[in-house]
Amino acid sequence: MKKIIIILTLSLLTSSNLFASEFNEQNQFNQWLLENGHSQYLKDEGAKVDVCAKYKRNSDAWLNEECGNYPKGKMITLNNLNIKIDNKAFSSTNIAYHSNPNRDTLIYYLWKYSYRDRGSHLKEFKPTNNSYDFKFNLIEDKFLKKQMKTKGILSYLYYQDGEVLIDEFSPKERLGEFLNNETKFYSMSMGKSVTSYLLGHAICEGYIDGVDARVNDWPVIKDSLYHDQKLINFLNMNTGDQKYIDEFADGTSKLGAYEDRDIETTMRSHFRNKNTKKSKERYNYNGFITQLILNYMKFKIGGDYDKFYSKVFNDKIKIKNSIRYGYTSFQEKNGNGHPNIMATRFDYLRIAKAIMDDYQNDTCVGKYLKEIHKRRIPKGGVNVNEPAFGKTSSYGGQFHMDYPGLKDKIIFGMGGYGGNTILIDVENSRILVINSLHYNNSKYKYNHKKLILDPIKEGKQIN
Repeated sequence: MKKIIIILTLSLLTSSNLFASEFNEQNQFNQWLLENGHSQYLKDEGAKVDVCAKYKRNSDAWLNEECGNYPKGKMITLNNLNIKIDNKAFSSTNIAYHSNPNRDTLIYYLWKYSYRDRGSHLKEFKPTNNSYDFKFNLIEDKFLKKQMKTKGILSYLYYQDGEVLIDEFSPKERLGEFLNNETKFYSMSMGKSVTSYLLGHAICEGYIDGVDARVNDWPVIKDSLYHDQKLINFLNMNTGDQKYIDEFADGTSKLGAYEDRDIETTMRSHFRNKNTKKSKERYNYNGFITQLILNYMKFKIGGDYDKFYSKVFNDKIKIKNSIRYGYTSFQEKNGNGHPNIMATRFDYLRIAKAIMDDYQNDTCVGKYLKEIHKRRIPKGGVNVNEPAFGKTSSYGGQFHMDYPGLKDKIIFGMGGYGGNTILIDVENSRILVINSLHYNNSKYKYNHKKLILDPIKEGKQIN
């Protein structure tokens, strides 16, 4: 009987193509399916097997699974999905850029991106005031509907002249059955632009002198190439750190897993007393710079940071759902903040609208936005490595700028892994928000010209 159980366990786990390190997450995923009415994706309506039965007692694998802590067996629920984990991805959390995953795999990664418990890495900021309510005057876009049947797009929102004109989810038979207006979409790169917007408020509140302020009063980065540089260099990602960070080359960084560390640890390991020198200033897109901006801002604001954050997101943006923002378990004084973000589709739109309103109304933050647009820098040859949906010629203040075909317009763009995109035409009151699970240069490459560039360039006709 035991032999039968072992064979059954092996066959079922192998059919999912999940590595041993994925077992715990697989079980959490299956529990999520069960608890949210998706039991049709579970084997035998939630039947469980002992994952430890496949290992020899006290073997390394048995110990790694902590099987000794489960005297009655480590029971996991199994699904009937054909999930394929690609070990060529730069992280098991992400779908490899080159891959063309099946629907079952997309379901699993949608859970990992939007529903997996991230409580230890994301801090929740809850809404406290009445949210901003959008007006709707919906029109149909047949081409968009066709694209969403086969691509990784989860949500598409188009806003023009005070109204939402397009509001589409992925079709139910694709991924729509797992989505609603309270689903939070995760992004690290779009969090960069949000950090910049927060910085504009910190400057206007008097915590920081301005974009030309020198970062020379923060002990954490002392004796590194970043010390005493102007804040505008950080905003434009041209601090001369390309010798130590090159995320375009292979999707990784010579700093290692800096996102899982505080600033102090990264500085001590890679910069401080390492004779690091600043290279020629040029655009070098990387996440560590934004991590520095966020934590410097937190250092300058001090104990009022949570109140400051709430003031921006509740009083200014008027979010409807909670926002989750990144941090680590390290001490705050060592720089424990990370600019990754989770927000609902309409809260992303609310953020974009607040940016547009500030620019148009020439508020203090609006003047900051105009300044970073004026001070934008060319990307140079680096942008050839960027995916088509974010391939712009300029970068300014943590925003992508000067989109092809839109160079006569002032566009503040956000872009993120998997095809996540927000474009804000601050002069013509047009905003586009795409939340996407996967994008590549083959099967999952959505038509960025028709879905992104054309609506911003030409606007939408209302019947």
